[in-house]
Amino acid sequence: MEIPFLPPKNLTVISNASYAPPVFIEKKADLIEGLPDGILALIAPIVAYWVYSTFFHIIDVYKLAEAYRIHPSEEELAKNKAKISDVIKDVILQHIIQTIAGIVFYKLDKIPTTGYELNQMWYWKQKFTWVPNEVIWFLYTYGVSFFKVVLAFIIIDTWQFMLHRLMHVNKYLYSRFHSRHHRLQVPYAYGALYNDPVEGFLLDTCGTGVAGLLTGLTSRESLFLYTFSTMKTIDDHCGYRLPLDPFQFIFPNNSVYHDIHHQSWGFKHNFSQPFFTFWDRWFGTKYEFIEEYKELQKKVTLEKYKEFLNEKTKGKYNYNLKKDKKD
Repeated sequence: MEIPFLPPKNLTVISNASYAPPVFIEKKADLIEGLPDGILALIAPIVAYWVYSTFFHIIDVYKLAEAYRIHPSEEELAKNKAKISDVIKDVILQHIIQTIAGIVFYKLDKIPTTGYELNQMWYWKQKFTWVPNEVIWFLYTYGVSFFKVVLAFIIIDTWQFMLHRLMHVNKYLYSRFHSRHHRLQVPYAYGALYNDPVEGFLLDTCGTGVAGLLTGLTSRESLFLYTFSTMKTIDDHCGYRLPLDPFQFIFPNNSVYHDIHHQSWGFKHNFSQPFFTFWDRWFGTKYEFIEEYKELQKKVTLEKYKEFLNEKTKGKYNYNLKKDKKD
């Protein structure tokens, strides 16, 4: 029995220069028995959306990370023009649409197969004889997938930037479609996919689908891309600057960056989403004072956090502050 994530025991056959390993094509086993990987790739992003959004909702309701909020909760209630029920309904509708589109492409997709991997690795080894077998295996198994997914990230960013910017430049497209998303001036996790259904289909479903087709992603690579992209979009709208959040640590396009775009004064900036910011830099639409905004929001959030602690400790927190100042 082969151990997952480790090279197979018969990997040494790729070093045999006499002949290539034989190919025995068979259907690839699914990650979950009885559930095709292609269908799992449609289910997982939806599950991830509601689970990850609920995670932030719990943080919000129970005030578990008030020191890291981008906006005070009062501002969210005052500025947002969409009811939570409307947000939920629109997100469910988008999930239905993207699932129908995904099923259509799933029916047209080829059945995943296996049995040819060692044969292809053998050809790699013949060209790069100096590369260790384990490195050949790792690059073939994970390196190619990593490259394809990163390329898909770039395609998604390009697609979404161009369409997103167009919907702001064209007044009709904005008023008819995109204005719905901007009813949430203070973003929160559940509202990440709060869009007009047409915009949601064109911007998110088609954007990610086109990226998958152009890069030739397998069902499992698509599973990762769809789920990761969904969680990244939620994180961009979560309303928090969590210090250990990997999405916000790895990518320059994060919750603060996108929050600026949702503000009335940042409306014509920061169109890039959801991973990088290079298109904003290229088109000159990147907001210039991002670091200053971060510092300002820290001060605002800190004051609200002090109020929160004061409320929870019945004045003890303020007493300690005064005592510290006297000392």
